[in-house]
Formats: sequence, structure tokens, C-alpha cells
Amino acid sequence: MTRATLYGWGRTTASIADVVAPTSDLEVATLLATSNEVIARGLGRSYGDPAQLSGGVVLDNRELGGIGEIDEDGVVAVGAGVSIDDLLTLSIPQGWFVPVTPGTRQVSIGGAIAADVHGKNHHVDGSIANHVLAMRLVTPTGAVTTSPTEDPSLFWATMGGMGLTGVATTVTLRMTRIETDQVLVDTERFADLDGVMAAMAGGDANYRYSVAWVDCMTKGAHMGRAILTRGDHALRADVEKATLKGPKRPKLAVPFDAPSGLLNPLTIKVFNEIWFRSAPKHEVGEPQSLSTFFHPLDGLRDWNRLYGRRGFVQYQFCVPDSQGATVVDAIKRLSGSGVPSFLAVLKRFGPANPGPLSFPMPGWTLALDLPVGPSRLPGVLDDLDEMVIGAGGRIYFAKDARLSPEKVRAMYPRLAEFLEVKNRVDPEHRLTSDLARRLQLTGR
Repeated sequence: MTRATLYGWGRTTASIADVVAPTSDLEVATLLATSNEVIARGLGRSYGDPAQLSGGVVLDNRELGGIGEIDEDGVVAVGAGVSIDDLLTLSIPQGWFVPVTPGTRQVSIGGAIAADVHGKNHHVDGSIANHVLAMRLVTPTGAVTTSPTEDPSLFWATMGGMGLTGVATTVTLRMTRIETDQVLVDTERFADLDGVMAAMAGGDANYRYSVAWVDCMTKGAHMGRAILTRGDHALRADVEKATLKGPKRPKLAVPFDAPSGLLNPLTIKVFNEIWFRSAPKHEVGEPQSLSTFFHPLDGLRDWNRLYGRRGFVQYQFCVPDSQGATVVDAIKRLSGSGVPSFLAVLKRFGPANPGPLSFPMPGWTLALDLPVGPSRLPGVLDDLDEMVIGAGGRIYFAKDARLSPEKVRAMYPRLAEFLEVKNRVDPEHRLTSDLARRLQLTGR
């Protein structure tokens, strides 16, 4: 057991805990039985504090490894500490891709389950939970195998439950068959937000994957100008040379923390202008590698250091389909405030799953990367919270570092269902985290 200072990827909420890396269900069960407060942690890619526990015990899940054989239906059993990167390194040469991936491969399977991660294909395939057939879960009251049909209330409470129902040790999921390691991508450039949202609402159903980069620094007629990229896995007949190569290794890294204030309104405006102008106005069927299309930021190791020592907040919300105007109002509020957003990503969500704390709902989701520093930032985020609540939407726990418990109860009306399951499997309230304490998700 090692004493360590832990951060989220946003580097804004450090805390000190005892860290230990169990290697088996038995070791996890022993630690749960002998620790007053405990939480599991994967690769630390949650942006805020859900994988931290000040003064408690943090279970590093990276020794819970192992990847089984992928059968003819794409079913595979994976250790919860295996990263998506490790799984893809093995699976792509065999003609299989993960059914859902977030914007980075550097996420453990256990962490993906805890956050119920989504990707560019939620409007078609849902979140990762939709593809999990079963999992081994060690709870404070014992180790169990749970699935959509075996203790389904525990299964769905775990999906998006941020590790508060137990420690996943093995996950069985169904992969997606692919014929090549490329995606055929259509790109369109839009002069304003209304244009890209109309295109997504009217055309995303024709693509498996869709995502838009939005410029939140523009105002007036060009507010929210955007680059929309949509695609599908390339078949052998679609490309000149069909290959199945694993993920590309990063060639570059950020070697030190950038000076505070490097990402300011001026530099971000310049970057956004270059980025927007460099994209094609309209391009159809461009072959891109899986790494380029799904995980472009993984090409630069430690990219979060670009935000300097003060770090950054990622703010991601979703609102129902009928509340698309909230996306417009949120970007208008941000662009008018002068608070810079280095990265803004807009996607469409399809149907929700039964998880009481699962984030996606049918409609729109917008994710914003916001450097810490501007004095107006807290007020802007508070305003966005109220917009989201008023629209019947919610904030993503995996990105959060600042919400209040009152707002969470408004955003997640099924919280009581989750807490009922948590109290059943964790009656002594051993599973908690800095996020759970802050948002009063401990079950007490």
C-alpha cells in the first residue's frame, strides 16, 4: 500500500489516499472488508474526482488483467483493469472493434463500466452497458456475477454508478465485427450552429458515427460555426489495401506544464480559425485510420499539460431532443462571456438504457473544455447548470468537478433507485469517493 496524491485528468481536485493494486477477487474482497472507505480507480481519465478518496483506500485496478479468446460471435471476457488500448491491440488484427469507445483509448474496461461511456455512435448503438453480457462484481457483501437478467437492478445501478456499487473484476462484452482498420469519413463545414444541428438531426441516422467540432469563440451570424464528421467502418471493397493493424502509438508528448494563460481567448481564437479553415468544405468517403477518427488526442501524450498547472474543467451536459435550443443558448452564453473553450464537441444521443445514473438520454450532448483561471468561469457554469436543469437535462459525472447535491437530485430523478441498490450491497457505506461525498451519493 502506497500513499499517493491523485488527480483527475483535469488536474483541479487533488487528494491524498492509500493506493493498493489487488490481483484477484479474493484480494478485492479482503480490502473491502478491512477498509472503512474505498473506491476503485482505473487509468485516471475521469476529469474530476470520482476515482479519488481523500484519506481512504483507492484500489488500482490495473492488475486485474487478462483478455480471453474472442469467439465467433465477438464475445470476450476481459479483466476490468485492461485498457481499451490493450483490447484493441489484440482485437483489431482479429477483425473486431470495441462496440463503444470514448475519445481516448486510455480507459480501463472497469472505468468504462463505472462511467457507462458513450461514443460517436450512441444514436445507433447506445452506451457501453448495452454491449455488456455479464460482469463479475465484488461488493462489500460478497462477490456476484450480474447481468441484464441476473440481478438486473444491481447490473444497471453499476452502469454509470461511478464504482459505488462494487469493484468490477471481469467483464464479458460483445465486440463489433470489422473488415478493415479504416473508417470512410464524410466531412462538412458549417458557417453557424443552426446549420450543423439541422444536418445532424436530419442525417445522423444514415451514419454509424457522428460528431461535430463547434467553435464557441465566434459571435453573431457565425456563432457556433462547426465541422461535422460522420462515417462508417470501411469494408474490404471500399479501400485499395485492406489491413487490420492495431492502434498507432503516440509519437509526441507534452514534456512540461504549459505556462498558465497560454490558452486564452486570443490564442484559442487563432487556433479555432486555423482549424476551421483547414477542414474541407465538403468531402465524401475519405479513408481515415481508426486511431485518427476515434482517438486523435491519443496521438499526443499528456495533452492535459497544455492547460498549465491550474488545469481545466470539462463540462458535458445532455438535454432532450425537444430542447435543442438549450445548446444554442449555452453556446451563446459562453461566447458572450469571453470565457475561452479550447474544445467543444456536439453529438446526438439515442435511447437511454435502464441505468438510473447512466448519463445519456435521447437528444443532444455538448462537451466543453474550459481552462481554469477566468474570474467569470464559475458564474458561467452556474448559469449553464440552470439552463440544463430547466431543460430537463443533466451533467456527466465522469466529467464533473463542481456540482452541488441539490442540482444532482434535479438532474437525476431516479437517484433514489440507485441508492436503494447501493444500500443493499453496501450497507456499511464502505464504497465512496471524493465525488460521492461532494454530491451525497454515499447512501448515508
